[in-house]
Amino acid sequence: MSLIKHNHMFQNHQAQNLILSILCLLLLTTSLQARQLRLDIDTLLVGVAGSEPFVYGEGQDVSGISVEIWEELAAKHGWNYYFKSYTTVDAALHSLEEGALDLVIGPISITSSRVENFRFSQPFYNSSLAIVSRSAKMSFWDKIKPFFSVRLLIAVFVFLFILAIVGTMLWLAERKHSKDQFPEDPVDGIGNGMWLAIVTMSTTGYGDKAPITLTGRIIAGSWMIISIIFATSMVAGIASTLTLNSLGTSPISNIEQLANKNVATIANSPSEVFIEEHNGNALGVHSLEEAFSRLKNEEVAAVLYDRPQLLFHLKKVEDEELFMAKAEYYKQGYGFAFPLESPLIYEVNRALLELAEDQETDEIIDKYLKREE
Repeated sequence: MSLIKHNHMFQNHQAQNLILSILCLLLLTTSLQARQLRLDIDTLLVGVAGSEPFVYGEGQDVSGISVEIWEELAAKHGWNYYFKSYTTVDAALHSLEEGALDLVIGPISITSSRVENFRFSQPFYNSSLAIVSRSAKMSFWDKIKPFFSVRLLIAVFVFLFILAIVGTMLWLAERKHSKDQFPEDPVDGIGNGMWLAIVTMSTTGYGDKAPITLTGRIIAGSWMIISIIFATSMVAGIASTLTLNSLGTSPISNIEQLANKNVATIANSPSEVFIEEHNGNALGVHSLEEAFSRLKNEEVAAVLYDRPQLLFHLKKVEDEELFMAKAEYYKQGYGFAFPLESPLIYEVNRALLELAEDQETDEIIDKYLKREE
């Protein structure tokens, strides 16, 4: 009897385990179906943030590169969605982190710090940082202004002072032995000595003046050696002065030229850190319109921000005095942001690949921003 009872209990235990397994399987299937039902039926809440040409407008009237790409891939899956606009990308990502959104679209830079809290789609656009500065045409005054600079005037004054010393020394050595060349009158005598110093330094050597005393020849010989070094340094100083003064109207071509200069960029963007890392003074603004206004008013030396936004702005304003440097920095991709456990990421990535393979992504981008950058 005890054996029969034991077998009966064992069979009951197996039946209970089987029932539990079936229930777990049903729950798992129901969960998967519910998740798929959310993707197919529920309305996705999509955060929209960023600047032109990737995002235009507000609310349900938004458009732009990012919006059109999302609309294309959402149409492929029949997803319903509702847009919610944010003034900044950081604000949209904060709402996403709190669970108030299903995803965020826009020109969202995929950075190492952001992937710790979010998952990203594959990049739909590869961007970089670029520099825009002014390249104004030089007026007649701009061309001659370097010749009136303080540094150049100081160099000329030092040169005349040294010539006066050398001319005086030659006059003192020669005035009693060569009165025809170096008269006893200090003005004429020192003037002739300065003339001898100039023709000696320039290696012209007219021969109209020449020392005849040993002391005079020692002074003249020493001056020949010294003048070689002096003339070289003076020419280099003048060339440096002219170059530095002319840089004020030349466009900036690389980040090194922005050291210790004011540079406008969008506040709280990665470009602020990039400017500070290269010894520039980052001036955060709220829009590119404000940044270019400061550049026009010469409050900043340049504007540094994402290359596509700068290209779009240059195309819109058509200002011939604005110049974009060819150098590109801090290359990064733009993607869509999702919560870490989002079930959307796989389908979005697959749809993005399909759009890229069909060249639909390029067509959308070219409509707003030509590739002939």
